[in-house]
This record gives sequence, structure tokens and C-alpha cells, in this order.
Amino acid sequence: MPPRFAITRHVLLLGSVFAGIGVVQPFLPAFLAARGLSPGEVSLVLAAGSGIRLLAGPLAGRGADALGDPRLLLALAALAGALASGGYLLAGTVLGFLLTQLAFHAASAPLTPLTDTLCLAAARRDWLDYGRVRAAGSLAFMAAAMAAGWLAGRLGLGVVPLLMGGAMLATLAAALLLPRAGADGRSLARRREGGFRATLRLPGFIRLLLLSGLIQSSHAAYYAFGSIHWSAAGLSATGIGLLWALGVVGEVLLFLLGRRLVARLGARGLALLAAGAGVLRWSTLAGTAWLPALVATQLLHALTFGAQHLAAMQLILALVPPAQAGTAQTLHAALGVGLMSGSMTLLCGPLYAAWGAGVFLVMAGLCLLALPLALGLPRGGAGASAAPS
Repeated sequence: MPPRFAITRHVLLLGSVFAGIGVVQPFLPAFLAARGLSPGEVSLVLAAGSGIRLLAGPLAGRGADALGDPRLLLALAALAGALASGGYLLAGTVLGFLLTQLAFHAASAPLTPLTDTLCLAAARRDWLDYGRVRAAGSLAFMAAAMAAGWLAGRLGLGVVPLLMGGAMLATLAAALLLPRAGADGRSLARRREGGFRATLRLPGFIRLLLLSGLIQSSHAAYYAFGSIHWSAAGLSATGIGLLWALGVVGEVLLFLLGRRLVARLGARGLALLAAGAGVLRWSTLAGTAWLPALVATQLLHALTFGAQHLAAMQLILALVPPAQAGTAQTLHAALGVGLMSGSMTLLCGPLYAAWGAGVFLVMAGLCLLALPLALGLPRGGAGASAAPS
């Protein structure tokens, strides 16, 4: 397949997946609050979604490795997610929102890790540069956040589930447009060798899970209550959408420079940057809602999220055989990010109700704990320097 064709199809897939995230992360909590849920109930519903992802994601990843072709799983999951998004408009009780959240996140759990699996597989074949293509996903997130903020400000937050469903249908179409994954020398017997235990036993993989868990779960208060907190401070829905979009601008630049940064800093340097930036970012948010400070902390998202994501992808390329790539990506998403993020999201509800912005100090503490783990990483990982980033 010609490289340009590969890049276009993978960009469409990443764009669709991350456009959906650009709607869900900033505005689903605000939608739930507008439907009458208390901060504790919002955190319970959001944590329930994170919880179901712990099961659904790895199971889908294991199935993708066994089949050797994640496209069908992606398409079915996107269709299920589109159907489930309508439940948010029909639900009227906490139980109804809980059930809808479980259905939606069971469907959406495998989308990002399996998309990363496909993009990294294409990068291994030198069809594309992972960092540059991943930047397209960040741009789609930014555009969707801005559009969702604009539409929510004019049509109300009831538009949020409709936008979620539209993004899922776009993901369905993009998954069907992808070519079948080419054979890479793996036999069916070899695909069946790589189970959960085999992946977890890979040297350095558990450390990666713990490190990603601490740094990425430090975003829990931001994802769950950032929009609610800023709205209470007087920011408009459009302004909040612009802040979320601004957080992605630096992230895009970081991904565009991903190959150079990995070569210069390695996985260890990127992880240290992410942890240190997290301490600064969350400590600042705990102390102020002054707009210039919010702008500055949003630009730090390039490091708190983007640098750690690049470090994790680099280590997965270095540590994980291709036959276990889908399993590793979904385990990383579920156990490395989802488990701690879900736990912290659940905890953030009562903490935000009691302390308000003080909850961000807890997030800064998580990044402090991540620093010694990052120091123990290899600079780039065996064989990592040759892998596309």
C-alpha cells in the first residue's frame, strides 16, 4: 500500500476517535451536572465508565491479537458506542446514567489503544511517523472541543450526546476504510502464545504501568471537574472549550517533534518532564483561577500528557513483541491509565465537594510519586532508538 494512502486512512481514524474524546472529556461532566447530578454522583458515573474499561479494553486487545486484524473489533465497538450515546438523552436517574455510561465506555474502551496499535504497526513498516500522525488526533480533539463549546453555548448541553454519537459513526466509517493488516510473519499459533500473563511478565512493563498510572491519573480532577470549576469561576462555555483546545496546541507541537525529542531525551527524560510539569501544573491550578494562569497551565498539557504518552509508546515499541502489541496497548490503557484514573476520579468527587480547587494538590502529589519511577527507566529502552516515534 502506498505510504500516502496509509497516512490518510490512519489520520482519518485518529481524527474520528479523538474528536469523540474532545467532546466527552470537557463536556460530559458538565452535561451530567446540568441533568441534576451532584458532584459525588458525577464522579460515581464517570468512575463507573473507567471501571468497565478495565475489562472491556484488554479483552478486545487480546481478541485483536488473536485475530491479527483489529479493524472489525474497532468497527463493532464504534457502532455500539454510537447506539449507547443516545442513552444519555433518555436517562433521567442516576441509575440510568450509570447504565448508559457502562455501555458507552465498554464500547469505547478499545478504540484508542487499538488505533495506537494500528498506527504503531504502520510506523514499524515505515509507512508513517507515529508522532506526526498522532498530532492529527490532537488537532481533531482541539477542533471538537472548540466546536462542542460553541454549540453547547448556543444550543445547550443537550447537544453533547449527539456529538458523541456522530463521532462514533465517523470512527465506524474510518475503521471500515482501513486496509486489512498485512501479514508480518506471525502465525496463528504465535498469536495465541501472547496472553495477559506473558505481556505482564515482559521486563519493565509493570514499571511502565505504574508510571503511566501515576502521571496520567493526575489528570482526573481536571477531566472530571475542570469545566465545572471554571464555569463556577465565571468562564463561559465557549471560553472553557477554548481552554481545553489550548491545552492541545502545545501537545500537537510536541508530537510533531516526537522523533527528535525521543532521540534527544529518551523515554526516561520524557517521563521526568511529564512528572515535573505535573507538579507545577496542578499546584498552580490549586491556587488560582486567574485566566492568564489557566492559559499557562493548559500549555503544560503538552508535557503532563503528551510527553508521558510518547515515553509510553516508545517503551512499548522497545519492550513488546508485535504479536502482543494489542494486548500490551489495552493493558497499558486499562491497568496503567484506567485503573488509577478511575480510582482517582471516584475520589475526586468528595474531595472537590470538600476542598474545591484544593483537589489539584492531590494530583500534584501523584506526580511527585512518579519522579523516582521515571528516574529508574532506561534512557530509551533496548532497541527503542530504531523504532519510529
